[in-house]
Amino acid sequence: MKPWARYLICTVAGACLGLGAAVYTVRAAALGNNVTIGPWATGTQFGSADADPYTRAVVALKGLLALPAHEARYYTAATDSAGRLLDGRCRYRITGGALPAAWWSLTAYDPDGYLIANPANLYSVAGSAFPDQGANGWALTLSPGRQPGAWLPSGGIAHLELTLRTYLPRDGGGGNPPASVLPRIVREAC
Repeated sequence: MKPWARYLICTVAGACLGLGAAVYTVRAAALGNNVTIGPWATGTQFGSADADPYTRAVVALKGLLALPAHEARYYTAATDSAGRLLDGRCRYRITGGALPAAWWSLTAYDPDGYLIANPANLYSVAGSAFPDQGANGWALTLSPGRQPGAWLPSGGIAHLELTLRTYLPRDGGGGNPPASVLPRIVREAC
């Protein structure tokens, strides 16, 4: 084989491998994946001019119109508190207390970042669904079928991700709460 043909094959193979690795890395990342707190991943760079190219790519893929950290903090979870991937065919109990923000919501998404279709047309549960924004504790069920109390449909899909949005964080968006402050995600049944 001629040397130029070897160089061409190696160049094309290297470009394909590099591009494939970049696409995989961005698609597999959580929104603002700078810090991991229990099952939740977060960061402070999204929505700001200081965001690095990696964060910008993840936001472009999964976080349309992300606000700066002083206005909103986003926490994503692809696993439960035991580290197992979230499975939309299972039932989970998500519990929490006062969150360090003026308002919050929890939304389920498919792995591509889209809302999960469900017969109830319910896509998010907000803190306003609980007395005092859940300051004295709150619980909701994530499952494919309707449940009593606060319920978030999972659509019965094999894999899903949760996004917890906290608006107007009390610390101005510069710090990270401890794992004990963020909601616990416990698998109850499959």
